Amino acid sequence: MKERLRIALNARLKPDGGSGGVVTVLRALAALATLDGPEEYVFVGPHDSPEWLRSILPPGQTVVRGPAPAGRSVSRVESFKQALGPLRPAARGLRRVLGATVQTAESGASGLAPLKPFAPTSPKNFYEALGCDVVHFPFQSYEHCRLPTVYNPHDLQHLHHPEFFTPVEIGLRENLHPVACRAAHTVVVASEFVKRDVVERYRIEPRKIQVIPWAPPPLPDSPATDFTTLRGKYGLSERPFALYPAMLWEHKNHVRLLEALALLRDRDGLDIRFVFTGYKTDFWPRVERRVGELGLGGRVTFLDLIPREELSALYRAAQFVFIPTLYEAASAPLFEGWQHGTPVACSSVTSLPEQAAGAALLFDPFDVEAVARALARMATEEGLREELRRRGARRLGDFSLERTAKAYRAVYRRAAGLKLCEEDHWLLGWDWMRRSETAGRWDIG
Repeated sequence: MKERLRIALNARLKPDGGSGGVVTVLRALAALATLDGPEEYVFVGPHDSPEWLRSILPPGQTVVRGPAPAGRSVSRVESFKQALGPLRPAARGLRRVLGATVQTAESGASGLAPLKPFAPTSPKNFYEALGCDVVHFPFQSYEHCRLPTVYNPHDLQHLHHPEFFTPVEIGLRENLHPVACRAAHTVVVASEFVKRDVVERYRIEPRKIQVIPWAPPPLPDSPATDFTTLRGKYGLSERPFALYPAMLWEHKNHVRLLEALALLRDRDGLDIRFVFTGYKTDFWPRVERRVGELGLGGRVTFLDLIPREELSALYRAAQFVFIPTLYEAASAPLFEGWQHGTPVACSSVTSLPEQAAGAALLFDPFDVEAVARALARMATEEGLREELRRRGARRLGDFSLERTAKAYRAVYRRAAGLKLCEEDHWLLGWDWMRRSETAGRWDIG
């Protein structure tokens, strides 16, 4: 094997923003730096604050300042996209102000000429000048260069649920994903569900797409905050509660969950308390209004973003974790529930059934009655919760940060044309989403 393989990782994102997955992804990639081997990793940070990356990287790693977005000759919408990367920001309304309509894969209608996906490539662009052998774009941004590249499209939610996106957002994604997937040496996705999507929607060769799930993020280094302290800080009840940690995007389905809670209270006399955490997007006013309309003010608590130590304490104290999302390429809360020994119920759509593999109670997130039935079972059936705890612990053993990092390393080695070791071949052929001893599941229609 080559003495040194130098890989650039585009990490030009800030840790604060409306995407819970950003730091999860970066923590998984940071595990690369802990592996033994001839590889050297160059983490490219945002131009104005690259040093924040050191907080999640092992000591001595190379961090460089990325180019300033304003220094590139790109359109106003394109520069906005590059600055945001994978985030669907709270500034979504600002995109509407731009007033542009763009061609989408579904309609073909356009009020403007199609957006150019990338700026013209200079003779030697930023990434080529780093002296690297492979470039990895792990977020929804891509820059064409002559080096072999690895690209993560993450998901094609905009084609499944265009109602949650503006025309500009859909156009930006459709001018990015297909071209980046075709240009990259390897496309990496977190589930077989997303792989099928990329193959069917963009006609990408299946052999070009590698499934590597994002591993469970590490637990906080410091001990979890005492829950008694949290109860006093946030005014939480002493009664049992369920937890839903999710940014308040519309597809996270908070409204149907609230309606199911009200249904159980009014029809069955079942009073379930909920704690919600996550960044409050511009969809929050609608959620807040629905809480008032349903009279749930004393039964639900929305905490916004909280420190990881406090979230860990909430996971441990919760009676169960409930994930009613309408779309997910992969779910960090599902992993985190298992890590904390908390039983989990989740939607039966998109990638979640394959990720859960029998270790979560599944339900139809589009049906309020089905959501209510799942809530009632989780709240009242202690035997079900115990079984889910056992299955969650077993399923968690199928994933690890080290295994994820080694699989990415194998992808980089293959992209660079290096000879792969036996472990590399094994990881690239591994069926990550197989059903192991957790076989069997509960489906609620």
